[in-house]
Amino acid sequence: MIIPERYSRFLGNRVDILVLMFLIFSVLGFSQTLSTQVEKQKVGLGEVDSYILKIDDLKGRRVRISPKNKLLPYHFEVLSDSIEVTKDTYERVVRFQIFEEGTFKIPAIEVIVGDESLMTIPYEIHAENTANQNEEINDIMANKSVSLDILDYWEIYKWYILGVLLAIGVIILVVYFIKYGKKQLSEPVRNTNITLKKLEALGSKNYIKQEDFRAFYVELLDILRDFLIRQYQIPADVLLTDDLIDFMKESSSISNENEVVISSIFQRGDRVKFAKIYPNSTTMQNDFDDTKRIVKNSVKDIEFENLRKS
Repeated sequence: MIIPERYSRFLGNRVDILVLMFLIFSVLGFSQTLSTQVEKQKVGLGEVDSYILKIDDLKGRRVRISPKNKLLPYHFEVLSDSIEVTKDTYERVVRFQIFEEGTFKIPAIEVIVGDESLMTIPYEIHAENTANQNEEINDIMANKSVSLDILDYWEIYKWYILGVLLAIGVIILVVYFIKYGKKQLSEPVRNTNITLKKLEALGSKNYIKQEDFRAFYVELLDILRDFLIRQYQIPADVLLTDDLIDFMKESSSISNENEVVISSIFQRGDRVKFAKIYPNSTTMQNDFDDTKRIVKNSVKDIEFENLRKS
């Protein structure tokens, strides 16, 4: 039987449509659904997160995938890896933590279902240190208010206070010795030098060689009186000779030996001035030398007296 051309074309189109529909239904009948999800893509350090992989419509086919606890890269600290398999479904839940700051990738994972290879979508997990995000960090124990009395403050700060007082005391002593110590130590020396210069001036006048007894003893006694006032604080300018000798004995600021010599010089000078009893030039020279010696040794006498009193 001969089929008209328009019918043959119609039948050919029907066959093509049937074949296409058969292929579509065949694929749908044997296809499966692969899905994945991550519970949180931004986590804090040590925060627990989950990765879920699920396959539907297995129809009894075998699933091949990375073994248990080996699904995720090494940056992910796996806490648990649970797998549930039925005839039509495969579900895997991996709970994990991250302990480093940064962005870490869960790559695309190959899943083989029967003879078919499937790939999951990749994920990026951002781990951050939440303590750096201006979060308030509180002490484990709340601060307690403690009342302190003056004794408590003393126990806390006493060494600081004592240290400050000691430093102040040292500074005061240093200033005192700089300001007054040198003056006290140098004053006897200065008085000695002044008196020695006066004695040199007296010796240069040649009173002894000329045997000018009166002029010699007048000036010598004046020098001695001034020396006693300066060096020993003895009021020799207002005391008569006898009173002066008694004062020196009572004061004990001058050694007994020097006191005897000074008393003898004053008495001899008075006899020259008032009684006109004149010694010889040797006695005059001895009185001059003795005065000079007493003046030179006066600093040592004062130091000895100060030590004796202390």
